[in-house]
Amino acid sequence: MGPLPTGAQRHSIGRARGAHAAPRPTRWWLSAVVALLVLVVVRAVVLAPFWIPSTSMQPDLQIDDRVVVDKLAYRFAPVHRGDVVVFDGRGSFSQGEQAARSPLRQLLDAATSVLGLPGSRDDDYVKRVIGLPGDRVTCCDAQGRIDVDGLPLEESHYLYRGDQPSQVAFDVVVPDGRLWVMGDHRSVSADSRAHLGSPGGGMVPLRKVVGRVQAVVWPVSRWRLVQRPEGLGQPRPGAVAVSR
Repeated sequence: MGPLPTGAQRHSIGRARGAHAAPRPTRWWLSAVVALLVLVVVRAVVLAPFWIPSTSMQPDLQIDDRVVVDKLAYRFAPVHRGDVVVFDGRGSFSQGEQAARSPLRQLLDAATSVLGLPGSRDDDYVKRVIGLPGDRVTCCDAQGRIDVDGLPLEESHYLYRGDQPSQVAFDVVVPDGRLWVMGDHRSVSADSRAHLGSPGGGMVPLRKVVGRVQAVVWPVSRWRLVQRPEGLGQPRPGAVAVSR
């Protein structure tokens, strides 16, 4: 056994050990920042969480549900009738551009958005695609059904129990590059029907579609995939590509 270290040597050893221990908080913060950046990139490009604020998409989507939206869904596949989509409603469902927000408000909105919590934005909407470009969508036929190009849609898979397909009569032809969308809880949904007299006639530009709702992820008791129903592909090919 060698000689014991002197006081000066012990002081030097302590400083050396401290020098090695000091970077640990830095490494922890670096890991946290990298994880946050990964979440932000994934949310911006691939998958985005959204909060359901209303009852307009019952029974499939309940108020306060958190859903995951596939932002790449329409990069590789077309929009189909029956898809549940999230879209930016500025210029179709809400007028004008979003009011200017302070840098702090923007930072808080980004944080809540990453977590799928409600923020200050109120111009993102979730609805079901009923009419594609070129479709003539009418309500209603003798049996009270919505028709597309003269053929009825089968909506019993998702329509809110007790609701009629629509209590508002309409007859529209969907322009190129736009969609006719409706909520599943028709009696409370302010959808394309509510904006017939607005600029764009209630039609949503394809370029404003954020993505397709893929799953309910919260609460855990309601976890499930959001499937496209059958019966909405007639009478013509029920899909259209989205160009970005």
